[in-house]
Formats: sequence, structure tokens, C-alpha cells
Amino acid sequence: MADPKIDRSRSKLVLDGVPPKRNILVRLMKLAAVLGLMGATAGVLAVVGAYYIFSDGLPAIPKVDEYWPPIVTEVYTDDAVLAGEFYNERRKVVPYERIPKRLVQAFIASEDSSFFDHFGVDVLGTTRAVSKTVLTKLGLRGGGVQGGSTLTQQTAKAVLISAEGYKEATAKTPKRKIREAILAFRLEQALTKEEILYLYLNNVFLGHHSYGVQSAAENYYRKDVRDLTLGEMTLIAGLPQAPSRYSPFLRPEAAKKRRSYVLGRMLTEGMISKAEHDQANAEPVKVYPVEDVFHEFAPYFVEQVRKDIVDRYGNPVLLKEGLKVFTTMDSERQRAAQDSVLDGLMSVDKRQGWRGPVMQLSTEAERSAFIAKAKKAMGKEELVENRLYVGVVTRIDDDGKGSDVQVGPHQGRLPLLGMRWARKVNPESYYPASMITSVKKAVAVGDVVVLRHVVKKELTDDKEQWDKKLAEDIPEEGVKLFRLEQTPEAQSALVSIDPHRQYLTAMVGGYDFDDNEFNRAFQACRQPGSSFKPFVYSAALEQLNWTEATVIVDSPIVEHDPDNKVSWKPANYSEEFVGDVLLRTALVNSMNIPAVKTFGAVGVHNMADWSKKLGLTTPMNMDFSAALGSSCVYPFDLASAYATFNRYGRKKPTYFIRKVEDRFGRTLEDHTAFDDAWAPLQDRVAAGYARLFEPGEQVMSAETGFILTHLLRGVVLQGTGGPAQKLGKPAAGKTGTTNDSFDAWFAAYTKDLVTVAWVGYDLNPHPLGRYETGGRAALPIWLNYMKRALEGRPQPEFYPWQSMQLARLYIDKKTGKVSSPGAKGAELMFFKKGTEPKEAVPDKNQVGVDQFMMGAQ
Repeated sequence: MADPKIDRSRSKLVLDGVPPKRNILVRLMKLAAVLGLMGATAGVLAVVGAYYIFSDGLPAIPKVDEYWPPIVTEVYTDDAVLAGEFYNERRKVVPYERIPKRLVQAFIASEDSSFFDHFGVDVLGTTRAVSKTVLTKLGLRGGGVQGGSTLTQQTAKAVLISAEGYKEATAKTPKRKIREAILAFRLEQALTKEEILYLYLNNVFLGHHSYGVQSAAENYYRKDVRDLTLGEMTLIAGLPQAPSRYSPFLRPEAAKKRRSYVLGRMLTEGMISKAEHDQANAEPVKVYPVEDVFHEFAPYFVEQVRKDIVDRYGNPVLLKEGLKVFTTMDSERQRAAQDSVLDGLMSVDKRQGWRGPVMQLSTEAERSAFIAKAKKAMGKEELVENRLYVGVVTRIDDDGKGSDVQVGPHQGRLPLLGMRWARKVNPESYYPASMITSVKKAVAVGDVVVLRHVVKKELTDDKEQWDKKLAEDIPEEGVKLFRLEQTPEAQSALVSIDPHRQYLTAMVGGYDFDDNEFNRAFQACRQPGSSFKPFVYSAALEQLNWTEATVIVDSPIVEHDPDNKVSWKPANYSEEFVGDVLLRTALVNSMNIPAVKTFGAVGVHNMADWSKKLGLTTPMNMDFSAALGSSCVYPFDLASAYATFNRYGRKKPTYFIRKVEDRFGRTLEDHTAFDDAWAPLQDRVAAGYARLFEPGEQVMSAETGFILTHLLRGVVLQGTGGPAQKLGKPAAGKTGTTNDSFDAWFAAYTKDLVTVAWVGYDLNPHPLGRYETGGRAALPIWLNYMKRALEGRPQPEFYPWQSMQLARLYIDKKTGKVSSPGAKGAELMFFKKGTEPKEAVPDKNQVGVDQFMMGAQ
């Protein structure tokens, strides 16, 4: 038996596999070491494996000089006024050097104070977020999933969103967090810290459509990012964590607390002084509503531009590629157009009559509740002259000479002189003879109505509603005065073209884009009435060699349609017939029968081809009613055709987009006119040279074009376009009124500007009114616009005729024969050489035709 005291720990028995007896602690330490080594190895293998598994398919690291994220497409007027923006993400990329250092520090202090020390990943934060996310998914932990991202990881997330889409790249899963961490690590290896900040600060979502710090500076403060104060910077820097929760618009107190946190972090990190901290912390949270330039400036025009860009470049390009679109719109003319359409429609609508109040508050309790809400809504806001308000009628004078109204906290007066127009709707009544004599005929106590705040002078200067006694009843001062208004039921369109630059310089498609986006300038096909007659007479001048002195018989005519078994008997507006008339007289006085007979002489098919050749894109009715404008046209097409008249028969395209650039400033298209003072010189030179190779098409001889303009000049000087003389500049044009006054037009031009105005109802519920002609309804809109559009811009007469093959003669307006200058009934007319009349009016003092022609030429 072996001696138990003998130590066998080093004997051969150990080698034979007989383990010695050891201390239990040593054995445990040995086991732990082995397991630790195995665990570390397994961990490393797991990390390596996870890296390769989860990195599969990760997007490439973006090169800073090839960083092209979705950015805003901007639409500008020709004179560089921002008119609209289109985007999926409202982002404007700015160089890192343009971002203030304090703003960078604010983001680092609030979001990632160890940014310049880590390698892209907050290991503890990411591990904690992943584990808690897993436990939450397994139902072993309450609460939501948790983040834990550095600025680099947030930048990595933005890269993933761009490559994989928002849903996949923001999924609350461990896989997404691991892929994000791997990509962040790669970003740190490939880019400098400043480059990562550049990507982050131009990508981060900061609420209210703001992506990146430049967009946020504009959206919240209407500033460039370089001009932000410390308080404004720290408010923006506090938004990434929860843009909605800290929205300065929706939760200003929460935004202020978050700003204080960011300022505190900057102070702790030594980025700002205590004095700077206290000053910025004391700033009130004052932000501004995001400017909606699209709706506030020229929505119909900009929407037409949007449609055109989408049609030719595609919607993704518009919304992501940051185009710069320079339109042909003149901002001042556009404002004038919109004001003129609004004022004109208001006037037309009032002549239709009063359609009643917005609503009626029949009880005292209802009125009190309405007034209380209105007071709360307006607060201490003062009334602004000429602005529209909603008010309630609180009292009516016993004699009906006026009424008291309440507009929010303001008491005011609605005198009879401010609402004499408010008769009941009756298209057959004559407006000036139908004015009401008592406010009781239009409103009652409790009526909620639309009111315009005015001063006394505006009421007493209103010629249409003027009444000396009523004017004397209006108090001089101390009382807030109002005029009764209503939302127009009629609609209007205005198209204005610079014919020589080929620019659509202004365009309005309706009364209110927000109420109805239908663009009547481009989409409403309406009957042009007599504004189509120049098409008829130009065809006769060009194709039949008719002249201003051609005699047409104004006598009854009946046209039979054997296909439809109907007959049509046109009549003049005056319902009278005068016998022989000259072509000039027929057009100047807008006579119907001569136009129909001229149309017949040209031929239906020839007229259809001629209308298309002049630029109308809609088909012409293949019957004689087309002579009087029964075939519908678009206002834009009609204006383009009149621009051809203005250019004496040279047809050219009209542009509403002057230039398009991509995000790098490269020109995609350019239609700049050489004399466009707003365009850069290099654009004017390049595009002006290109225009030399686009001379357009001479669709009628220059002589015909000049004679037609001379005829239309007569319409303004002697005919239905007479009120256009108030412009004080030479103008030529034509009115147009359809049967029953459903459409009213005025299409006219000066040497440098062509404008068409249309007024009518979208669905024609009833006529505009028996007396609402083109000269009464549409011409005032044209006139008010043209006065502002051409203010300070002289317009020459239409007389470069000497270089053309033209002769001018004095013609007897009754016979069409040559007359003497100064003779009774003689008028100056132009003729293409060879078409002038040879016979003179018998007169002992008559100058010989040949002799006079030599002097006239």
C-alpha cells in the first residue's frame, strides 16, 4: 500500500493520465481562462461573420464632390423673382464653408459631443439600442424601440434611405441598426470629419419640409444660414431628435426648452461664454410661416410651367434634380394682370346682382356666438384698407340709408352708397337703372356678408353708384366704413404676349387658383364671337385680294344645312341692315352679315385651313356660323394668333419658359431674346444668335398683316373698341361677344404688347347680362392691365408701311371710290399695290387717281 504522504504530482503516473489532486480555485481559474479564450474567439468570429453578412448590398460611400441628393427645383420670373418651388424633400445644399461654426458646434453639442473622437459608432449606445429593440420585439420589455446614433450613423441612415427607400432604411430592427453601424464605420474610413458634417448638415430633417440647415433657415427665419443668430442656430440644432415635438410653430414652449438644453450643452463644452448663453436664452421664439410662393404669387402661370417641365423632362427630374427654371413672366405685369382680373370680375359680378349673404344668424344667441369667435380670431388686429373681411349686420337704419356691421372686434358702418349695386340677380335688367334705394332690399340683421374696408373718398369717387345726398350722409371721420362685396361667380382669363421677344409676359387663368385650378387661359375652349372676324377678313385680303374698300352687301341671308335639316338666319347686333358697306366699315362696326358673306366667299374648308395656319389648335365648325366665332378657341391660341397679326403675318412660337438649367448650372434649353434686359449678357448673345436661324413662318404677306392691323386700329378709333383709346397709346384690336352674352372678349395690341381678356361662366348657368358685351365686360380688364404694363413705355404708331408694297388713298366710305383728302366721308385706307381702286368719286375738284397715288406713296 502506498504511503499517502508521498507526493505523486510529478511522477510518471501523471503522464500516464492520472491527474494529481489540485486546489479547486486553481481549477476554476484554468477553466475560466479556457472559456474566455474560446468566447473571445467566437465573438471575433461572430463580429466578422456579422460584418460580412450584414454588409452585403450596402450602398457605396458617396464621394463628396458627387453628392447629389434630391434638391428643390426653383421657378423664377424673368426679372429674377422666386415664383414657385417643387420638391419631394425641400433641400438646398450649401458648402461646408458657408455653414457658421457656431451652428456646427450646436449640432455636435446636442447630438454627438464626442464626434471628433469616435470612429463612427457609439458601441455602447448601439449595443443597448439593439438589445432593447430585440427584447421589445420578443415582448420581454415594454416601451418603444430605442436609438443610439452618432452624427455619422445618422448620415449613414440618410445614405441608406437614398439607396433603399425610407421604409427599409428606417425599420426598427437589429439588422437595420447593424447595417447602419457598418456603413458609419466605412464613412469614417473614407471621409474626413468635416466631409461627414457637410453630408449630415445638408441632409438632416428639421421639420416643416426642411431638409438641411439652409432650408431650415429659410423656412423658420426667412434668412440665409449665414445670417442666423446664436438663438436661431440652437433652436434649429435642437430639432433633429423630434422635429414635431419641438416645432417652434406648433409647440413654441417646447422648442424654447430644447433650445435652452442645446445652449447649456454648448456652455458646458466651452463653446460659448456665459454672456452669450444668457443673451441667446433670453431671445423670444419668433419664427415665420413658411412662404408658399406658389400660391401667393402666380399659381396659374407656375402650374402651367410645372406641367410643361413634367411633360418634357419627367416628374422625378422636377422633384429631385434641382432645376432652375427661368420663365418669361414679368413680375410687375403679372401683378397688374391679377389685379385687373380681380377688379374686373368684381365689377362684372356686381352688375349681375346680389346673390345673398354668406349665411343668416336668425337669433341673438347665434349672432353673439359668431361675434365672439370673430373677436377671438382677429384678436387686436387692425383693419387694413381695401382688404376683404367677413362681418355680421347688427342694425339697419329705419330710413334704409345704412346699416351697422361688426367685423371681429371692430364696429363699422355699411352705407347705402357702398351697396347700391345689390339688386336681385336679373340678367335682363339695365344695371344703372336698377340700383337699390334702401339697404333693406339687400340685407337684414343677422346676415353674414363679405365686406371691404374703405375710406370715404373711395365711396364718393365711385361714379357708378354716385349719389350726392347719400355721399353727404357718410360721416367724415371716426367711423370705420365698409363696402358690400361678394365672391364673383363669373370667371376670367388674361393672356399677355411680348410679340417680338416671343414671351408670355403675364397670364391669369381664373379668379382663384385655390378654389379652382382649371386654367382657363390654356384649357377653356370658348366661343370667340366677333374677335374671330379678323381671321375671316385676313383670309379675304390674302387669298381673294379683297381690300379695305371692297363693297359687301349687308342684306338678310339664310343658310341651309341639308345634313342636319336646319336653317340659320344670322342678324346684326343692331338687328338692322344697311345695304352696301365697305369691308373696313363692316369690321370696324362688327357687322355680322358682311362677315358671313366674306366667310362664304373664302370657303368653309379654306377658312378651316387658314385658322389652323394662323395658330388655332382647335377645329373650326364646318358651317357658316363659324364666321361669327361659333367655334371654340383657347385664349392662349387667340393671343398667339393676334401676335401674328402684330408681326404683320409672321408666325412664331410663344415661350413661357425662357431658360432651364440643371443643378450644376448647365443650360438645358434657352429661348432668351437678345434684347431681354433682365437676362445675363451671355444668354442674350447665345440665344439671340440662335434666333437668327428661327425666323418663323410668314403665313400671310406683310402687306396683308399691315392692312389688317390698320383695320383693327380703326376698331379702336371708330368702332366697338373705342374705350381702349383711354390707354393713351396707339392700339389695334377687336371686341367679341357671343349670343346671349355667354362670352365676352377683347383682343388687342400695341406695337410691343398683345393682350387678350375673356370673361364668362364656366358652365354657363345664365348669360352674363343683356348689356355685358366684350367692350363692357372684358375691355376694362384689358385697359387696366395695359395701363400698368406699359406705364412709362411709349408705343409708336403702326406705320412702317413705306418699305412695303403698299399704296394709301383717301376713299369715300360709301362707294369705295377714290376721294380727295378732306372731302366729306373720305377716309385714309391702305392697299396692296395693284389692288387699289381705279375709279374716283365724281367731283369737279377731284384729284386724278394716278396723280394722287404718286403723292400718297
